[in-house]
Order: sequence, then C-alpha cells, then structure tokens
Amino acid sequence: MTTWDERYRTGTYPQRPDPHPVLERYLPTFPPGRALDIATGTGRNALPVAAAGYRVDAVDQSRAGLQIARENARAAGVEGDIEWLQADLESFAYPASTYDVITISFYRPVDRLPDIIEALADGGCLFIQHHLRTTDDVDGGPSGDRYRFASNELLRAGLGLTVLHYDERTTTTDGTTAATAQLVARKTQGSRQSYPDISE
Repeated sequence: MTTWDERYRTGTYPQRPDPHPVLERYLPTFPPGRALDIATGTGRNALPVAAAGYRVDAVDQSRAGLQIARENARAAGVEGDIEWLQADLESFAYPASTYDVITISFYRPVDRLPDIIEALADGGCLFIQHHLRTTDDVDGGPSGDRYRFASNELLRAGLGLTVLHYDERTTTTDGTTAATAQLVARKTQGSRQSYPDISE
C-alpha cells in the first residue's frame, strides 16, 4: 500500500474536493473534445470537466484514490465519461497532440512538463495549480520545499504557451492556510491572440 493509498483510505485527504474557482471560470472557454486529468486523486478536476462535456482520461498512481473517484463520478452521473488509469506518473507515456484540455492539481510535474505540453492538441488548454515555497505561515501542502514550486517557477515553465491567467497567493479555506500558484495557458503562438472575456 502506498502512502497516498493510506491517506485516501483513512480520509486524511479530502474525499470530495471542489475544483479551483479559476478552473471553473475558464472551463467554459476551453475547446471541446478530449481531456486528461493528471494526478486525479478523488476526481477534483475530472468530474467537473466530464460534466462540461469532455471525454476524460483520469490518471493516478493510487488505487484507493481512483476507487473513491469512481464512486464520486457515479454519484455525479459522469461515470461513463471518464476512463480511470492507474499508472506511475513519473513514467506515464503522454500521447502527443491528443488532448484539448489537461488539468493538474497538487502535483509538481516539472520533469514531465515538456511531455505534458506536447500532449496538448493545437489550441488545447492547460490548467495547473500547486503549492508554493513561501515565508508565510502555512499548514497546507507538503512539509518541505522539495515538492513545492519556487516563486514564478510555474509561470516560467508555461512561457512557451499563451498564458491566459497566472497568480500566486496565500489563502485560508476551512481553517487550512496554503500558498498556491494557478496557471491557465493555451497551446498557441503568435503576437496576435484571442483572449477569453473572464470576469474575476
């Protein structure tokens, strides 16, 4: 049993986490088609993306997390729209130019980010949120800096794409304080772009 299996089985990780508001705001502007949710956990992103009409491949290394995610998908009525994949994320083979949307929450894929970006179809959109290294007093996220992004690290990693949204902030939710970064970017290039009209 992995550490993540234990966290999911004991309920120390949220069983039905909500998607980030930034993803909820931008999701209606993303191109239709096929989606990939990396480190899906209990389905935080996979469920709302499937509910928005996408066929979702949801990948995670934890069997226990995927089992909870399946139950959540069944309760949400989107079970038939999601393919659950158990795999080691360090060696997962991302198919090139395949996905119109890729979402990642609370997984730091720095070494694999080029492969993930390559897996986006032309015009495809990427959403990433993850914990930051910070001097603020936080109790959410990894205990050390090794698995956190440095300031602007995620932004620099996305600069080969068209960045639609980026922020770094400290917030407190349900008594837990965390410093996180959020990136929304599109696989397009050129000095003239179209940008979605999003109210913040």
